[in-house]
Amino acid sequence: MSLWLLLWILVWTILAFALMGIDKWKAKHGAWRVPEKVLFLSALAGGSLGSLAGMALFRHKTRHWSFRLGMPAILILQVVGLLLWSWRGVWFS
Repeated sequence: MSLWLLLWILVWTILAFALMGIDKWKAKHGAWRVPEKVLFLSALAGGSLGSLAGMALFRHKTRHWSFRLGMPAILILQVVGLLLWSWRGVWFS
């Protein structure tokens, strides 16, 4: 796997995790919230593992079915995509 791809995933994982924590803090303090669209886009960009970790650690968005089903689905699709991408040399050589 490419170093750039690993760095991309690491950065988005940290960002998605932080966004979950920030949104939870804002929810507790009645502040302006992070839009759900931003939380999902950060997961789609490569931060699904961070989003899931943030959901678990901060107990945030765990009652929303869109998050309970959507975030694991995004992670599964990303893992399958990475496996297919990493095996492309085996299949197409």
